Amino acid sequence: MATNTLDDEDATDYEETESALETALRQLSAAATHVDVDDGVIERLKHPTRVVEVGVPLKRDDGSVEVFTGYRAQHDDVRGPYKGGLRYHPEVTAEECTGLSMWMTWKCAVMDLPFGGAKGGVVVNPKDLSPGEKERLTRRFAEEIRETIGPKKDIPAPDMGTDAQTMAWFMDAYSMQEGVTTPGVVTGKPPVVGGSEGREEAPGRSVAIAAREALRYYDKTVDGATVAVQGFGSVGANAARLLDDWGADVVAVSDVNGAAYDTDGLDTYAVPSHEEQPEAVMTYDAPNTLTNEELLELDVDVVIPAALGNVLTADNADDVQADIVVEGANGPTTSAADTILDERGIPVIPDILANAGGVTVSYFEWLQDINRRQWSLERVNDELESMMLSAWNDVEAEVEAGDVSWRDAAYVVALGRVGEAKASRGLWP
Repeated sequence: MATNTLDDEDATDYEETESALETALRQLSAAATHVDVDDGVIERLKHPTRVVEVGVPLKRDDGSVEVFTGYRAQHDDVRGPYKGGLRYHPEVTAEECTGLSMWMTWKCAVMDLPFGGAKGGVVVNPKDLSPGEKERLTRRFAEEIRETIGPKKDIPAPDMGTDAQTMAWFMDAYSMQEGVTTPGVVTGKPPVVGGSEGREEAPGRSVAIAAREALRYYDKTVDGATVAVQGFGSVGANAARLLDDWGADVVAVSDVNGAAYDTDGLDTYAVPSHEEQPEAVMTYDAPNTLTNEELLELDVDVVIPAALGNVLTADNADDVQADIVVEGANGPTTSAADTILDERGIPVIPDILANAGGVTVSYFEWLQDINRRQWSLERVNDELESMMLSAWNDVEAEVEAGDVSWRDAAYVVALGRVGEAKASRGLWP
């Protein structure tokens, strides 16, 4: 089991129990029963606009040439350019990219961003690449999909196995071929080349905001609330530390090796995040340790699965004791587990709302690039807070009005906006 340590807008990993596409299609079908959207629109949304497959040749450091397979899935752009991450991982597939691109469509719509959903990547283990090889692979991949992307067409971002430096190389390669510096072609770049302050912390910040609002909704306060976080990468660590700042007792955090556990609350700033020291959570001197599986079953106010997909399944959903589940990763809850948790009265705040901070600040970065005007960190965080609260209120209203789950409510909001846009634009003959 590998811990996801990503800071992108929609990053996650998956076990074989349920593919991203299967989960996305099931969630779409379930939500469609709660919203007045034409059946033809729903049918169109079950399929991506296109999935591009390319060969990416790489000259290795030893002089040999190897060709890797790259993908870019573009799900829907009725509300604006496609948007979504690029991942380097040996298990990248066209099907996975398609499922994740669908999630990006809903995520952008629920946040009311003028984007559609996309996803892509290269089938490669980035740990097998030297820094030079990773740069050459990135530049060649940028060239291979150059006609597919663009600041008004499709805007990639970091994901599993990629980071701000990768985006800087990608942007430079695209700009060199276009003959003009184009920082808006990707987001998640270093600020020095057009990136946004607060971008790396944004997904974790939005997860913390969602947890705070969920506690409020269920008549609890964040001050003194007990929280357990599976996955102490960028999303999990930033969420845990912000909740800690707000007075929550973060009693457990984990990485691939297990969890540090203290019923009195951990010093989240003393626990090394993956970015600070990979796989070092267990070096923290905690009074107790747990497995990742045991962490999910703790009796806490909030549990945040922020590492893997499919960690909450039919096998363990009956053992979850948390009052609230807030999804930090994408797809951590299978459809079967979702049903069980709903029947048990345990609310699940869905990924497309909770971890949408990444794509939201990517939108801010895109605006800054277009206008060539940098925002302060304070403005970024204030704007993110405002947009998260607006989206939360829209979803909460559907929960109140329709007696539906938080996930279905988020899909109702998203599908309503996408469906209205498709109805307004019509279908090209």
